[in-house]
Amino acid sequence: MAHRGNRHGRSEEARQAVLEAADDLLAERGFAGVTIEGIAARAGVAKQTIYRWWPSKVDVLLEAFGEDMAQHLTPEDHGDLGTDLRTHLSRLAEFLTGTDPGAVFRALAGQAQHDPQLATRLRDGHLSGQRERDGLPLRWAIERGDLPADLDVGTALDQLVGPVYYRVLVTGTPVTRAFTDDLVDAFLHRHAR
Repeated sequence: MAHRGNRHGRSEEARQAVLEAADDLLAERGFAGVTIEGIAARAGVAKQTIYRWWPSKVDVLLEAFGEDMAQHLTPEDHGDLGTDLRTHLSRLAEFLTGTDPGAVFRALAGQAQHDPQLATRLRDGHLSGQRERDGLPLRWAIERGDLPADLDVGTALDQLVGPVYYRVLVTGTPVTRAFTDDLVDAFLHRHAR
């Protein structure tokens, strides 16, 4: 009989079912309403299966969130900085405000305010990787000569994505395409050659 699990002994189908169940439950019930028992029931797997693969519900949620970010928020290189940034910021805003993984992020960010260990894991294990992906359009533009070689990419990212996260996590103000396009236009006005 062929082995159906991955190199860690997990069935990929069951793993995906668990991650999707965790996303769905968090979006429906919030962080406090998610339990390993609930995830197992929704995914159709045994509770022990989840504990064998993940030590806690936080680990399940972080893995689900990390995969979702990498899948949905890796920019594409269109060869034009304005297009790259407008497309990426619009996708980021939609992801954070209009998807179940965005609800997962908001719940994890809220919980991280009370849990320093979760805050560190979220920041170092997932958001740092997303920050690298967010910076791709800027690095591509520097390589093409469309932005100055000495551009501080970190500060530029703060100017571009910071207001999106601020609206999502602090003010609750809608993050419209017009808003993200205005952020890009202001950035291009200041920096593009």
